[in-house]
Amino acid sequence: MNYDSSSRIVARLKERIARSSPGSRLPSSRSLVAEFQASPVTVQKALQALAVQGLVESRPGVGTFVRAARTARPSDYGWQSAALGAAPMPPLAASATMRSVPNEAIALHSGYPDRELLPERLVQAALVRAARSDAALSRPPVAGLPELQSWFARELGAATPSGINPPAPSDVIVLPGSQGGLSSIFSALVGRGRPLLIESPSYWGAILAARNAGVELVPVPSGMGGPAPEDVDRALEETGARMFYAQPHYANPTGTQWASGRGAEILEVVRRHGAFLVEDDWAHDFGIDSTPVPVAGQDDSGHVIYVRSLTKSVSPAIRVAAAIARGPARERILADRGAETMYVSGLLQAAALDVVTQPGWQTHLRSLRHQLRARRDLMVAGIQEHVPKAHLEQIPKGGLNLWLRLPDGTNLERLTRDCEDAGVIIAAGTDWFPAEAAGPFIRLNYSGPNPGAFREGARLLGAALERNGR
Repeated sequence: MNYDSSSRIVARLKERIARSSPGSRLPSSRSLVAEFQASPVTVQKALQALAVQGLVESRPGVGTFVRAARTARPSDYGWQSAALGAAPMPPLAASATMRSVPNEAIALHSGYPDRELLPERLVQAALVRAARSDAALSRPPVAGLPELQSWFARELGAATPSGINPPAPSDVIVLPGSQGGLSSIFSALVGRGRPLLIESPSYWGAILAARNAGVELVPVPSGMGGPAPEDVDRALEETGARMFYAQPHYANPTGTQWASGRGAEILEVVRRHGAFLVEDDWAHDFGIDSTPVPVAGQDDSGHVIYVRSLTKSVSPAIRVAAAIARGPARERILADRGAETMYVSGLLQAAALDVVTQPGWQTHLRSLRHQLRARRDLMVAGIQEHVPKAHLEQIPKGGLNLWLRLPDGTNLERLTRDCEDAGVIIAAGTDWFPAEAAGPFIRLNYSGPNPGAFREGARLLGAALERNGR
């Protein structure tokens, strides 16, 4: 038998250790070399593996000994109950959309695009160049790299009509992803116990950030064309709120794009109340049948706080976003971000800037539009064929998701469990409601992996929904 493999030596020594008492000495390395007819290097490698596993311990100059087994003692964290006090609300957790699932599953739940929809070559090349630059070794300014601030300002400025002052680079705060920015905006500008208007349904991450900031959520219903201006006006009047969080373009989860002119109407209501509109333009790069024009381009008096993310369209590994705010509000947000994270990695900022300033970036976005359209239409066809009981109120003009209303009485918990048992992962719609859900909904992501399995996923979903009603 060939004993040159260290794994064979490890296996044999484990048998010997199991029969030995704690503290027993193993044969010397020289003896083990002779016994297993192996090289000293191979024997040392085997002994190191046993030490890593906690089975033996080496005493320099003395030898190697069988380690005593330690009985695990449960840790006592009872003292923390008194130190922390009563929890103000149930613990908040991330959405089920953040789950990792087996590779063989048909994943329709995630909120991120599949890798094949990302500018992979641009990202990899940008990271290499950034690693060789000064950004890899220097601390960036708290508000962000000036060049990246300028890029965000120029992009929004391109959507600003004449007669309105475009944003300046100094209005931009670079963020470690939009989630951190929303947390700072809600904490610094709303404050604990104060009301915040939010579309219903709305992005679960914004709901989570608001609740963690201790603000009081005030739902405003949002239909196919967005929220009604009179509903926003009434909610601001009745609650005294001074902020409205909204997604005018390709809202998560519904895919809704506000009707033409709706942004100007909402902005007028917000101005009249002396309030802020937080415009979350998370899907700016995901237009399919339309091109988003930010509401922020119509404002130069500081009423709109514009949040623009690159994380989903560039790479989930490059968590870079920006908030564009003017006046004292910008300084409060910056102070909160500085206290929270000090600054955003200069390496990631440099890589993000490199990607979006390459000629290939615009080429990628044009290709992405076509790919998203094909995927969206493929999933819509599968739903219409195999899930006739699901109501698709609108086919989104952009974004990543379909929002389906299921028959009243549908048991969502059972449906998601049955789908998962069949190999399909879906997202129940309850995460996207700031209060009680308005009915049984599910969100399906058409930018996920393996679009060839969309029809099969729809078939399995339809079968599970049929069983759910029995």
